[in-house]
Amino acid sequence: MALCSLVVDFNSYFASVEQQFQPRLRGLPVAVVPVMAESTCCIAASYEAKKFGVKTGTRVSDARQLCPGLEIVEARPALYVKCHHDLIKAVDSCVHVEEIWSIDEMVCELTGKWQQREKACELALKIKKKIAADVGTELRCSIGIAPNPFLAKTASDMQKPDGLVVIEHQDLPHCLYHLELRDFGGIGRNMEKRLHQHGIRTVKSFCEASKETLRQVWGGVGGERMYHALRGEFVYRAPTNKSSVGHSHVMPPEERNEAAAFAVLSRLLQKAAMRLRKMSYCAGGMQLYVTHVRHPEWSEDCTFLETQDTVEFLRILRMLWKRRPPGSPPPLAVGVTLFHLVEEENRTPSLFEKGSSRRDLNARIDKINNSYGKTAIYFAGAHDARKSAPMRIAFNYVPDIESDAD
Repeated sequence: MALCSLVVDFNSYFASVEQQFQPRLRGLPVAVVPVMAESTCCIAASYEAKKFGVKTGTRVSDARQLCPGLEIVEARPALYVKCHHDLIKAVDSCVHVEEIWSIDEMVCELTGKWQQREKACELALKIKKKIAADVGTELRCSIGIAPNPFLAKTASDMQKPDGLVVIEHQDLPHCLYHLELRDFGGIGRNMEKRLHQHGIRTVKSFCEASKETLRQVWGGVGGERMYHALRGEFVYRAPTNKSSVGHSHVMPPEERNEAAAFAVLSRLLQKAAMRLRKMSYCAGGMQLYVTHVRHPEWSEDCTFLETQDTVEFLRILRMLWKRRPPGSPPPLAVGVTLFHLVEEENRTPSLFEKGSSRRDLNARIDKINNSYGKTAIYFAGAHDARKSAPMRIAFNYVPDIESDAD
């Protein structure tokens, strides 16, 4: 079975970008945060910081205790997105980038002579040199090479930072036995529990499990896909439709009040509506949520006739916000999600629609904001949050500079 897939995984990506563009940070423990506040969490940590136990999700105040010399840096999503596109260009100049998995991961298809181990390793080293020359020496990556993307991803995680691991068919499955179940993509805490319930506690027993057993664990065809993926076979996955669009924001200490939270939600919703229109989708549901320090999260949602109209979304936002209990604790973070997405051409129009005038209004607002900045024109509810809720990067979503920039 030939080596068909090469996965490039950039190490500690956000922190590495900061070390590349801020030379004073090179060699130092660095944590990247969404907002400069002791109560927020690290969204990335350099390898120097990871040695002290600082990792994604570590509270800033705890991170400082773990690593007294820690450098705290506020995230710059627009820079990370630009760097992401530069990296794609560098990798693509060596081998075609088949698919972008996230802002710091991409998979390439190997064909012809590049499916030979020696040539594939030669290509991987060429990619590393090209990245260093064209983008920066701090942007190190781990590369995994294997018969399919699943095993190539697994290989890319086996040696960090700056690793290169090859898994050939003859290496399977014993080369995987030293891993933990959670080291495989698709196995989180809940799936690990389900594997344990079926007597699968080691990777060896996982690899030896029958197709029928894994189908029972996954509750369907997902188990069969995992069975074949572990054996280096290509597994076809149908393209998935976008299921939701949303934004969230951690409130800085001075803005942790109801008025500021609502203004930020209004801004987040206007950004989400603009993204929705650019994607040519409509939404038929909305959810709000608010998290608090040492108090339960509050959330509220509703469904409605599909729309992409910002005015209608803001009306629904006000309706949901009124359901928030009086005397609620100060908000720590807020978020809004639009769901039940359908393609614009497949939506069911309302008998009471405002006609083309509302569509023209949204189109003109989008055009002005694309030309002059996202706060060139906005609905008044977001006025006090004009400088809040900057661009954020989710795990599997790379923001579009045009529609997501501040």
